[in-house]
Amino acid sequence: MRILPIDPAHPNATALDEAAALLRAGRLVAFPTETVYGLGANALDAAAVDRIYRAKGRPTYNPLIVHVADAALVHDVAAGWPRDAETLAARFWPGPLTIVVPKRSNVPDGVTAGLGTVALRVPSHPIAHALLVAAQLPVAAPSANKSTQVSPTTAAHVATSLGDAVDLILDGGPTSVGIESTVVDLSGSTPVLLRPGLISVPQLEAVVGPVAIAGPSSGTTGRPSPGMLDKHYAPQARVRLVTAPGVSDAIREAHDEGRRVGAIVIDGDATEADVRAVLPGDAAGYAARLYGTLYSLDDAGCDIIVIEQVPDAPEWLGVADRLRRAAY
Repeated sequence: MRILPIDPAHPNATALDEAAALLRAGRLVAFPTETVYGLGANALDAAAVDRIYRAKGRPTYNPLIVHVADAALVHDVAAGWPRDAETLAARFWPGPLTIVVPKRSNVPDGVTAGLGTVALRVPSHPIAHALLVAAQLPVAAPSANKSTQVSPTTAAHVATSLGDAVDLILDGGPTSVGIESTVVDLSGSTPVLLRPGLISVPQLEAVVGPVAIAGPSSGTTGRPSPGMLDKHYAPQARVRLVTAPGVSDAIREAHDEGRRVGAIVIDGDATEADVRAVLPGDAAGYAARLYGTLYSLDDAGCDIIVIEQVPDAPEWLGVADRLRRAAY
């Protein structure tokens, strides 16, 4: 595993060419997107896609998102591109929105968990975009970490989680959005939200009208989107979600069990915690710092992390989803 620092403002062509050559050769390259760091491979190379699954320990029923450099390239992998997809792409791409549509036959089943749809995104991060342009390939890239664990927002997180399973890590500094993209399925007659993110349901509905929300999924059948496993985004420490008034009691209970306790709050009192983090009171600011905070509490040796529940509001749905799955 090698780590190459790269400046987002001025991506180094030599580093990009090396990373692109590795992707074309079927190898794995971790790189920053605006959401989290992705573990990239040639999306049209079944053997390379299999390397992603083996590196992450990822179940094959959990599909991958395919990244392309711009919306004009979706037709390389998509068999259909409905009007709603065109409208959403025009509004939110490049950016943290993934669109699920019917796939072309050239997309390996490993990318799509054997389903007839493919999840597509155009990232806005300058390094991700420059890499996609240099590689001239659609790149499958789930989060660059072991399956079900906290997604990485720095190159150091990637190295800690995956180590030598990655051929190259492009270190572009911390990501800005901090949680994974919103995923909306447009393969049927009605748009369906498969995974919430910072692009909210009201924002989607302002563009395409009513959006249904997918129900829970279980078993080992293929999921239409990543992020639908019950346990996901989880630190090594156990997570306990509580309301703000219950934070102190939860900390005391954990101490009574002999545990080292970390706490993440917005307004709650957590002065009894061994390690305390206060995150911003807005959804975007909270999301940007959440995963890094979970990594730091693991590094601090916490056994339990008490987390104050976030507000019940549409803009918080993506964060609330990550916390619920981390605490599963």
